[in-house]
Amino acid sequence: MLRLPLLWLLLALSAGAWAQAGDAPRIGVVTMQPGEVFFERFGHNAILVEDPATGEATAYNFGYFDPTEPDFVARFVKGHMRYQLAALPIAQDLRYYEQVGRGVSIQWLALTDAQARALAASLAENARPENAHYRYDYFTDNCSTRVRDALDATLGGALARQTQGRSHGTSFRSEALRLASPAPWMWLGFDIGLGPAADVPQPLWGESFVPMRLASALREVANPATGKPLVESEQDVLPHRLPPEPVERARAWWPWALAGVLLGYGMAWLARHRPRLVAATALPIWALAGTLGALMLFIWFGTEHRFGWANRNLFLLSPLCWLLLPGGWRIARGRAGGRLFGLVLAAVAVLPVVGLFSYWLPVSPQQNLHWIVVLGPVHAGLWVALRSKAAPRAA
Repeated sequence: MLRLPLLWLLLALSAGAWAQAGDAPRIGVVTMQPGEVFFERFGHNAILVEDPATGEATAYNFGYFDPTEPDFVARFVKGHMRYQLAALPIAQDLRYYEQVGRGVSIQWLALTDAQARALAASLAENARPENAHYRYDYFTDNCSTRVRDALDATLGGALARQTQGRSHGTSFRSEALRLASPAPWMWLGFDIGLGPAADVPQPLWGESFVPMRLASALREVANPATGKPLVESEQDVLPHRLPPEPVERARAWWPWALAGVLLGYGMAWLARHRPRLVAATALPIWALAGTLGALMLFIWFGTEHRFGWANRNLFLLSPLCWLLLPGGWRIARGRAGGRLFGLVLAAVAVLPVVGLFSYWLPVSPQQNLHWIVVLGPVHAGLWVALRSKAAPRAA
C-alpha cells in the first residue's frame, strides 16, 4: 500500500492550476494486461495525466487498498471492501509491471482543452485523502469502472450513450470465468459461487469492468464535442511476456452429463456388491457438498456479495448433505442408515430436478446446466445405491 499524502496534495495543487491557466494536459488511458497472480487475472488500468510544460506524467490508479486496516479481513468477508484512488508518477506505477512481464499500452485521448483540464482537476480533487476512498464492487464499481465513469463524466455522458445499446453477449459470469480459466480453483470458485445476477447479459458499458474490454470500447467511441474518434493514438509501453489473455470458448454440457451418468451408474452398480464401499466413498462427497452449500447460504444471507445471492447451485450442493453423514457412516460399518437417512437421501436426489426446472424458467436464469447434469445423476445414483440400506432388514 502506497501512502503518499504529501504527493497527493502537490499533485492536486498542480492539476488544479491547469484549470486556471497554461497548456491543457494530455490525457491517456493506461491498460495493463493480466498477470499470473490470482488478483491480477482481470488486468488493470489507470488514467494518465501528462503536463505538457514539464513532461511530468501522473497515473491516477483506482486499484489501491490497505490490507493493514484493522477491519480489512472482516470487510472483505462481508463484501464491504474499501479501495482508493492513488496518484503517483507513471514511471513508479509501471515499475512492477515491467518486473513481472505484464504488457502495458496507452490510448491517448482526443479531448478538448476544456475537457482535459476539467478531467485533470476532477482527478486531483478525487485523489485527496479525504476523497480517495470508495466502496469496491467486483463488477459494478472497480478500478476499471471508475476510469470509465470519470471519462463518461468528462464527455457529458456520451460514453454511456454510445456503449449501452451494443453488446458482445457477455455476462459478468462469462467474463469472470474466461479470465480466471488459467487458475482452475479460481474458475471453480466463480462458477459455483456466482448466482443468477451474474448471468444478466451486459452491454459494452457493463463489460467494461474488464480493463481490456474498456480499451476496446473506447476505440469505438466518438467525442461529441468534436465529432472525431475519442482515441487519437495508441502506444505500446511495455511488452507482454506472459501467456496472452484467455479467449472466450463455448462450453458444451454433454461431457458433463456423460460424466455424471457414468459416475451415478457406477455407484448404483457397485452397491450391489460393495455397499459399504459406496457409503464410504459418499461420505467425503456429502461433506464437501454440505460445506459448499453452507458457504453459499452464508454469502446469500450473511454478506453483501450480491452477485452470490439466490444461488441455484444450492439445489445441487445442499447443507442437507451433512445430515447424511451419520447414516452413511453406519452403512460403511455394516449397519442400517436409519429412517432419517432414507428421507434425506431421497430429498437430496430430488433437489437437482427442482434445479433443472428453475434453469428453464425465463425469469433470472442461472447458467449452471453443466453442474445440474453432472451432480444430479451422482445424487440419483447414490439414492439408488443406498436407499435399501436405510432401514434394518426384517428378521
